[in-house]
Amino acid sequence: MSGFLFSIAAGCLAVSVLSAQTSAGGLLLVANKGDRSLGIIDPAAGRMVANIPVNGVTGHEVIASPDGRRAFVPVFGNSGVGRPGTDGRTIAVIDIPERRLVSEIDLGRGLRPHCPLIGPKDGLLYVTTEIANSVTVIDPATLKVVGEIPTGAAESHMLAIAPDNRRAYTANVGPGSVSVLDLRARKLVTVIPVAEIVQRISISPDGKHVFTSDQRTPRLAVIDTATNKVADWIPLPSTGYGTAPTPDGRMLVVAMPRANQVAVVDLGSRSVVHRIDVPPSPQMALMRPDGKMVYVSCDRSGQIAAIRTSDWKLETLIPAGKDADGLAWAR
Repeated sequence: MSGFLFSIAAGCLAVSVLSAQTSAGGLLLVANKGDRSLGIIDPAAGRMVANIPVNGVTGHEVIASPDGRRAFVPVFGNSGVGRPGTDGRTIAVIDIPERRLVSEIDLGRGLRPHCPLIGPKDGLLYVTTEIANSVTVIDPATLKVVGEIPTGAAESHMLAIAPDNRRAYTANVGPGSVSVLDLRARKLVTVIPVAEIVQRISISPDGKHVFTSDQRTPRLAVIDTATNKVADWIPLPSTGYGTAPTPDGRMLVVAMPRANQVAVVDLGSRSVVHRIDVPPSPQMALMRPDGKMVYVSCDRSGQIAAIRTSDWKLETLIPAGKDADGLAWAR
């Protein structure tokens, strides 16, 4: 009888999560570094509905499968990029409707897997593997490694994939460069010198520009993907970090951790047109698929700032877990 009741409860739980996905258009996922967990947030209700432990040390980033049923959380290690510490070797696989860890992808050795993305055309899982100076390619259906792409640089920490799935770009933190990868041939195209140190990376919806933040000078590099060169610099009020473009490609949201603010850059005029105060240490910016809201994780406060794009005002703060960082949207 107890097993039967458990099955009913589990089924009801799955239905409740899927109902939240339907009512809000999706769920917000957050990698809570300090809690070593994945938080599942119902953005319509403005609350975290589950906090699922991830085996091992901290997972910094997360991505959801296109059907919204699975989340992939690379277990990076217990330190920051390029710093001494443990080297994670697994990627946690979480069933979102059931709210539980269902599997782990073992990379075979400590590689510090970090930024996961799903290829928009091929559906493969791409994960930066920092120790190997590479991006590892995984079949999300079989959970098997199917390839590896060298980045030609150390500390390849963050990743962006072009909308046509032909190119990918890594932000190489310590070397201060961006690597351009051919995803079809699975080879390095070139390494673009950018600054002394860079952090985070994003790509415009049309695939024509890549953005990364200089960590020594408050400015944003604009890379032309046709020439693979830095085409312009956009001055920022403070050092930038995570970025996210609006779906129309007109604006770029930039988290500024040292200022406890979010900047909105008009990409036409290449200037900052809005500054929004948020809780301490904003990290990552994630645009909701409909473009009406951008979510910014605020590390020190363990909160998510939800900002309306209609007027660029802070709508609400959503409680998350300790050291909230990586964000993803589950449809």
